[in-house]
Amino acid sequence: MSKKILVVDDNPQLRSLLQSYLTQEIFTVATARDGQEALFMARREKPDLIILDLMMPGMSGYEFLRTYNREADTPVIILTAKLEENDKVLGLELGADDYITKPFSLRELTARVHAVLRRVEKQSHDPEPDILSVADILLDHQKRSVHVDGRPVELTPSEFDLLAIMMSAPGRVFSRLELLDRMQGTAYEGYERTIDVHIRNLRTKIEPNPAEPAHIETVYGSGYRFRHV
Repeated sequence: MSKKILVVDDNPQLRSLLQSYLTQEIFTVATARDGQEALFMARREKPDLIILDLMMPGMSGYEFLRTYNREADTPVIILTAKLEENDKVLGLELGADDYITKPFSLRELTARVHAVLRRVEKQSHDPEPDILSVADILLDHQKRSVHVDGRPVELTPSEFDLLAIMMSAPGRVFSRLELLDRMQGTAYEGYERTIDVHIRNLRTKIEPNPAEPAHIETVYGSGYRFRHV
């Protein structure tokens, strides 16, 4: 059965182009022109992945993410304009898994779609049964749950994967590209800074004081590591 993708963009030409191209790639494609229509389509179609423009009239992509992420953990790739750096950051903070900058090549977008879907497929068919416990953080691969000092913490899929990678090897330094590659199955030069956003979000959720992190340490010039206690 082909995977189902929801394309959300207010540009009808782009929607039509992506629908045509992704259909040729053996995906089933639904489209929506704004966040409100996207909510209706996502609830009805239950897509495996959403490609989402952020800047749309009516309900924006931001509002869609805030609402739909409370209902499902569907992976999302956001579309942003070249100079809208804040859009990328906010989109990732709201739970998006990846972003691609307009204008983009259809081949690159398709590669990203396949990479994200491969990651999700691997998680569902090859779940990690073990539990990781470092300091006051308990991570359960099978339940995909995290507790900090006994308190449950909700993480996005990308945040969970990132934390699991680092907790699996406390003290080891991971470069941004390596983390991106291990999370998505593919690493793209120029996109490794998405890791910085996920790290910042993680720190706000698991650190006693995010400004002075006790768990996730920045190794300047190299990357990040989970502090071995």
